[in-house]
Amino acid sequence: MIHFLNLKKINQPFEVAFQEKMKQFLEGGWYILGNEVKQFETDFAAYCGTRYCIGVGNGLDALVLIFKAYIQLGKLQKGDEVIVPANTYIASILAVLQADLIPVLVEPRLETYNINPEEIEAKITSKTKAILPVHLYGQLCEMKAINEIAQKYKLLVIEDAAQAHGSQFSENERAGNLSNAAAFSFYPGKNLGALGDGGAITTNDDELADILFSIRNYGSKVKYENEIIGVNSRLDELQAAFLNIKLKQLDSENEFRRRTAKRYLSEIKNDKIILPNWDLSQNHVFHLFIIRTSNRIDLQNYLKENAIETMIHYPIPPHKQNAFPNWNQLSFPITEKIHDEVLSIPLNSGLKASEIQHIITVLNKF
Repeated sequence: MIHFLNLKKINQPFEVAFQEKMKQFLEGGWYILGNEVKQFETDFAAYCGTRYCIGVGNGLDALVLIFKAYIQLGKLQKGDEVIVPANTYIASILAVLQADLIPVLVEPRLETYNINPEEIEAKITSKTKAILPVHLYGQLCEMKAINEIAQKYKLLVIEDAAQAHGSQFSENERAGNLSNAAAFSFYPGKNLGALGDGGAITTNDDELADILFSIRNYGSKVKYENEIIGVNSRLDELQAAFLNIKLKQLDSENEFRRRTAKRYLSEIKNDKIILPNWDLSQNHVFHLFIIRTSNRIDLQNYLKENAIETMIHYPIPPHKQNAFPNWNQLSFPITEKIHDEVLSIPLNSGLKASEIQHIITVLNKF
């Protein structure tokens, strides 16, 4: 069986370095917000091209804390509206709600699966204060157009970059440095994945960073002195150490994904299967390789019979989830089509050349 994702295999090349770092960690005796977190924050900020990186507990917290920090700064108020893609993973919407803000859903482009800038302006009201573009599956949103809309209406732009570590708009502009602030997840399956939960925020905003360093740690900069109401959401010291080891290989990991994606795009030839739309630039890191078909279950079963494991990201759109009964009657036809048809096939650095060839051959025979 070709597994969709074999994390043991992906992390195997790092095991010796992990074990050495674990030994240093145990000998050091400092377990929370120590030098490993500081080093990772320095290195990941430099990688993204931002002035600051703030390590937090997970990707959802990263988004929530950005919104809460902006409320603390008076740049957002509870009840403000945030533009969000209708087809995002539910975490994007949960973050808006957990900060007592109101998500406003906007359709994506069918070609890219990312929020459609042409649909944003129609949803802007006097209560709209921010746009939350999600770089879904690892492909950058149309940030130039989105930032122009934001400037026109004086809106904040906050990237959900949870799937886009290393995606580049240009040589000096990566995901995480294309907006006022950005949220990353280091969930184990990400292109830069920890061995547990983890997240980070990147920004160039001095005031925002200052609040975030405090808010993640009980609202405190000095032990037992609490300036604001904060939370406990700190990137784990050991996970930071592991992430810094893996960060050095992130660009080569992403390049492997792009090479594999190019093979899929050029060699999969089947009229029943719709392939992703990509301009072959560095703007996509293929966290997921998504194909679409009108008979998804048949295709998924066929691939399983041929020893290929797949996943569906995501089967139910947010507005159809039981968690949001007030949205269940809303209609987002493009979002619904995407959620009905997408299927994720294996694409990661653990794949052998023979496995990639098998996937292509099997798909062509469907």
